[in-house]
Amino acid sequence: MPQMQETARNAAAAVQNAPATDWQRDGWRARPRIQMPDYPDADAVRQAEAQLSRFPLLIFAGEARRLKSQLGEVARGERFLLQGGDCAESFAEFGSDNIRDTFKVMLQMAIVLTWGAQMPVVKVGRMAGQFAKPRSAGTETIGGVELPSYRGDIINGFDFTPEARVPDPQRMLAAYTQAAATLNLLRAFSTGGYADMHRVQSWIADFTGGPEAVRYREVAERISDAMAFMAAAGVTSATARDLATVDFYTSHEALLLEYEEALCRIDSTTGLPLAGSGHMLWIGDRTRQVDGAHVEFCRGVQNPIGLKCGPSITDDDLKALIWKLNPENEPGRLTLIARFGAGSVGEHLPRLVRVVQAEGANVVWTCDPMHGNTIKSASGYKTRPFDSVLREVREFFAVHAAEGTVPGGVHFEMTGQDVTECTGGVRAVTDEDLSSRYHTACDPRLNASQSLELAFLVAEELRARRTSAPSTLRDVG
Repeated sequence: MPQMQETARNAAAAVQNAPATDWQRDGWRARPRIQMPDYPDADAVRQAEAQLSRFPLLIFAGEARRLKSQLGEVARGERFLLQGGDCAESFAEFGSDNIRDTFKVMLQMAIVLTWGAQMPVVKVGRMAGQFAKPRSAGTETIGGVELPSYRGDIINGFDFTPEARVPDPQRMLAAYTQAAATLNLLRAFSTGGYADMHRVQSWIADFTGGPEAVRYREVAERISDAMAFMAAAGVTSATARDLATVDFYTSHEALLLEYEEALCRIDSTTGLPLAGSGHMLWIGDRTRQVDGAHVEFCRGVQNPIGLKCGPSITDDDLKALIWKLNPENEPGRLTLIARFGAGSVGEHLPRLVRVVQAEGANVVWTCDPMHGNTIKSASGYKTRPFDSVLREVREFFAVHAAEGTVPGGVHFEMTGQDVTECTGGVRAVTDEDLSSRYHTACDPRLNASQSLELAFLVAEELRARRTSAPSTLRDVG
C-alpha cells in the first residue's frame, strides 16, 4: 500500500505541476492577480522594482535551509513551532522598543512551551516583512465617503484621505528599509545576551508574581528549579552557548509579489531561487488558488512555505496545493496553518488531516486561532475573545489526538505592547476597555499578558498529552 500511494502521488504531481525548471520568478505575472494593488504609474513601479532588485537580500539562504530542517523535525514531533507577531507592521509604530518587547514576549512564550512540550521550540516572528494585508472589500465607506481600502503600509496609507489611499510603489523601499533595521536588531538581541535563558526565566517569574497569575506560578517555579539544577551541574550561559543565544526567524504573507520578485535571487550554494524578503513565506486563505499568482511564485522558491487553510478549502484543492508547493515531499517545506474558528475545527480539520495522511504528504500542522474568531464588539471595535482563541487551540489538539497525528505548533497575532484589542485573559480586558489602548491598524492582537497566559495554557495541554493526564484546558472557556 505505501508503494502504491507513492506511485499515485508521483503521477499526480507530474500531471498537476510544471517542472521546477520551468519556473520563472516573474511567471506569476501571467496568472490571475488577486488582493494586489493597481498602481496608477507603471513607470514608477518599474523604477522601484529595479532599485529593490539591487539591494542586498534581507535573509541568507543558509538560514532558510536551517529553518526548513527544523520544521522537518516539527513535522516528526521532535520540535514545536511558535509563530507570532503583528497583524500588519506599521511605519508609524516602528521603533526599537516595540521590536524588543515583541521579541521578549516570544522568548517567554517559547520557554514556557519548551517546558510543556519537553522539546525545543522553533521561534518564527511575523516581523520584518508583514506589511501587506488582504481585505474583504476593495473600498470602505466612512461618513458617506468611499475610498480604496487600506492594504498595509507597503501599499498605501492608513489615513482616510484620497491622497493616502493611492497605492505608492515607493512604499516598497520604505518597507525594505524598516525590515532591514528590524532584522539587524533581532540578530543583535538573539546573539548579544538579551536572549539569555536565565534572563527570560526571570521575566516569567515577574509575570506570575501578580495575584491574577497565581495559577501559573507552579509552572514558573518548576522552570526556575530546572534552571537552578542546570546551573548547579555547571550548565550556564558561560558554558553552554544555547542558553545565551537563540535562532529567531522571520515570516510574512507573500502578498505583494512585485516586492517578493524584486528580492528573489539565485542561491549560489544550491543554484535554487531564494525569496530574500524573509525566512518563511505563507499564502493566505484568500490567495491560495491553485492556478493563481501567489501559488505560482511560492512554488519556485526554496524557502519554507506556509498555507492558510480555512473552511472553504476542499479536499481536491488541498491535494493539488500540497503537490504543487512540495512536489518532492520535502520535510519542513510545507506548513499547513489551520484557521477555522472555535466550534468549527471538528467539522473541517479531521477531513483535511485524513487527506494528508492518505496522500502520504510530509507537512507541519499548526493552529491559527485568531482569524476565525474575529467579532465586532458592542462598542463597535473589532476584537477577538481570549476564550474563543483558547477553545480553537484546544480543539486543534483534540483532533490531532484523535487522528494520531502531530499538532506541530501555534500561530498568533500578538504584540509586546500593553494594548487592549482582544477581550478576556487573567487581566480581564472588557468590551469597555477596548477604546483605551486600541492601536492596531488592521486586526486585533493579543497583548503581552494574554500572549504569555496563552503559552501557559498551551503548555499545560502539551504536558497533559505527554503524560496522558486529563487536559487542564477542558475546564477553561
